[in-house]
Amino acid sequence: MKVIIPVAGVGTRLQPHTFATPKPLLRVAEKSILAYILDPLSRLNPEEIVFVIGHKGEQIKEFVEENYNFNATFVWQDKLLGLGYAVNKALEVIDGGPALIILGDTVVECDLGRFIAAGDAVLGVRQVDDPQRFGIAEIKDGVVVGVEEKPQNPKTNLALIGLYYLADVSPLKAELSNLIDSGRRTRGEIQLTDALAQMMDAGARFNAFEVEEWYDCGKKETVLATNRHFLMKLAPQAPLPGVTLVPPVYISPEAAVVESVIGPYVSIGPGARVTRSVVRNSIVASGAALENVCIEDSIIGSKAVVSISPQVYNLGDASEVDFN
Repeated sequence: MKVIIPVAGVGTRLQPHTFATPKPLLRVAEKSILAYILDPLSRLNPEEIVFVIGHKGEQIKEFVEENYNFNATFVWQDKLLGLGYAVNKALEVIDGGPALIILGDTVVECDLGRFIAAGDAVLGVRQVDDPQRFGIAEIKDGVVVGVEEKPQNPKTNLALIGLYYLADVSPLKAELSNLIDSGRRTRGEIQLTDALAQMMDAGARFNAFEVEEWYDCGKKETVLATNRHFLMKLAPQAPLPGVTLVPPVYISPEAAVVESVIGPYVSIGPGARVTRSVVRNSIVASGAALENVCIEDSIIGSKAVVSISPQVYNLGDASEVDFN
């Protein structure tokens, strides 16, 4: 079996963080988003993993080659024309046979072995509160009978969560080629959901597989939510002298934290330095520096510096100081 992971997106909703770092390499809890995707794949022993790269793709390639021994192929996506176009670039180097497709900004907690065993064609789904943001699946008796990309009036709240399995990718390759050759686009892009819908119209049977947990890392709020989830799974952080920890937190052994209050729900990356600060529900990336600040609900990018000069006050009763 081969695996396709599209990771070429610019990550517009996560700018400015993605100006310098591709979205899949942003950190949540103790490691990068991409690591949460790749680590479970080792148990499947895939024949090859095809990464579709673009924006900051050299960083993706370097990360994979330094941390994993997969048989990895890197395909350049020359145009940002949608997920269908990206998957088609990967299929150009795959002759056929079984393939698992996983989006590079989606963390899924499920038994991938059970997912693959659920049928010759399987789509991962999950109930969501805002189905207009996603590709949506209609299901009858466990079988997907229709899919639609970001509908204004969704027929269901079952989102396609970016996990797909095909025992033979040849029909998908043919349908995507037809879409590209015809120039048909939905919302200005070549959509994978359109190709899947055409396969269903031609008689293909797709089984639905509702995943246990799914974390969409497409915007700041969901990245922080994913960070909170994985922090709760970690062992308690060891105490640090002069630092008050409010669990759950993760502080890299290579980070320096001095005279601060950290937590809850904070991750601090390697090389970061936090001095005389209060940090809550935030991610402090590798090499960042905080001094004399109080932050909450924030993502501090790699090597960013946030510092406020200490002040001296002589305040009387009922005084109030507000920097907002």
